[in-house]
Amino acid sequence: MKTLDWVVVVAYLAYVIWDGIRLTKKSESAEGYFLANRSLPWWAVGLSVMATQLSAITLVGTTGQAYDDGMRFLQFYYGLPLAMIILCVTVVPFFYRAKVYTAYEYLERRFDAKTRSLTSFFFLLSRGLSLGVVIAAPSVVLSIVLGWNEVLTIFVIGLSTTIYTMFGGVQAVTWTDVKQMFVIFFGLGVCLFIIVSNFPENFSVTDGLFLAGAVGKLETFDWRFDLTSKYTFWSGTFAALFLFLSYFGCDQSQVQRFLTAKSVSEGRISLLMSAFLKIPMQFFILLIGIMVFVFYQFQTPPAIFNSVEEAKVAQLQEYQGFLQKYQIAHQKREEAAISYIENRSEETKQDYIQAQKEFTQVRQEIIGFVKKVTGDEKFNDVNYVFPRFVIENMPNGVIGLIIAAIFAAAMSTISSELNALSTATTMDFYRRYFAKNAADRNYLIFGRFATLFWGIFACIVATYSTRLGSLIEVVNKFGSYFYGSILGVFILAIGFKRATANGAFFGIITGVASVYIASSYSSIEFLWFNVLGCFVTVVVGYLISLFSFRK
Repeated sequence: MKTLDWVVVVAYLAYVIWDGIRLTKKSESAEGYFLANRSLPWWAVGLSVMATQLSAITLVGTTGQAYDDGMRFLQFYYGLPLAMIILCVTVVPFFYRAKVYTAYEYLERRFDAKTRSLTSFFFLLSRGLSLGVVIAAPSVVLSIVLGWNEVLTIFVIGLSTTIYTMFGGVQAVTWTDVKQMFVIFFGLGVCLFIIVSNFPENFSVTDGLFLAGAVGKLETFDWRFDLTSKYTFWSGTFAALFLFLSYFGCDQSQVQRFLTAKSVSEGRISLLMSAFLKIPMQFFILLIGIMVFVFYQFQTPPAIFNSVEEAKVAQLQEYQGFLQKYQIAHQKREEAAISYIENRSEETKQDYIQAQKEFTQVRQEIIGFVKKVTGDEKFNDVNYVFPRFVIENMPNGVIGLIIAAIFAAAMSTISSELNALSTATTMDFYRRYFAKNAADRNYLIFGRFATLFWGIFACIVATYSTRLGSLIEVVNKFGSYFYGSILGVFILAIGFKRATANGAFFGIITGVASVYIASSYSSIEFLWFNVLGCFVTVVVGYLISLFSFRK
């Protein structure tokens, strides 16, 4: 990075921290710190909801996912609009009128303290783990840019965001989210423009889409009903529906967003923003990954996008042999791509498809070689595709802008989730068991220390996250271990009058256990864990409740 890039990044980070701390004066009470005095407008809440989802994982992981696997990941979001409509009708007015700080506070009113505490604990565990993945994503970028150790960059990013979240509370979180959304989309728009402007002369975006479509990169519907397939129409509309119902309706990081709205109607509108804008937004981000794929049809892509791992094998003679083979495969693919675009015949299309297969096979051989040499069987460089592309191909100033956008995405999600973790820890445990009638000052002090604790915890988790595969998948896997079971408890609470405290308590334990068994001893993909956990929790919980009634 050049001086101009550093100026952009440092100026942005300094402004965000200053702006967050500046809002401390609006968070002098417990309700102000945790719920912004329920005074935020719907558009700010809506943008904060979207910013919480639009983490650096989305920018780094999703673009890399599109480069590697195409647009199929878009199917993951097909159930989102329906989930939002259901929640607007049911959960939003329910929680808002209950005047609760956390979603789990209601469970004690409906069942008992142990059910509230266990459900909140599962939220804290799942969200704490997921937050570690969120912090890991921008650390990937900075470690490449600076050549820093990833552990160091993780703690720099995680703790810098923790600082302004500790002092500013949800006011700082929401208003910085709003500003960061504009930075993110401006940066992405500039990035897309520059990618397209660097295509070969007389080569259009339409031509690029023809190339991507020829090798299946534009497929957005897979109609197979296969529980072992990651992204299909059915997993996206049915299994993911359970994940979204739980995430937006039972996860404190999202519930807390609409609880800050001025009214029930404004809370509903804030969620409907995501219902109608999330899929187009995700499509746009995936499209950038597709355009990076097209760009590399005419420029030789790195054989290994993780430059640190590449350096470990770069001088080996066997690796140099692989590189020669890789260059030949790329040249053949480039020639086939040009021929296909010029002729648009079935024959040239098949030639291009075959050349792409051969190129992919050589790259897989190289990845296998790296795994063998480094002894890292989990090696996966999909998360490094977009940052490596930005560093090597964007002009000065734009690199800083895009990195600032990645930081903006990371900090918006980190701050929102830290605030939610702090709220649940303070209200569901500290106030419930240790300081029921303490002054607001006590809750504020404890909440700030809780924020610091979760910031450090997430940083530790982040050090192990970057090697687990595509970060966008990893974060949803962590959530899927718990989300279905948490949703099941709320279904028992709201939908079954005869459900009892013991039924709900043992139901969620059984639900989480069933997901663990399925993940360990079956090949079911993670989205279906949400369906399984919810179903087992509801069925077991209701049966135990019926038995309790009979006694």
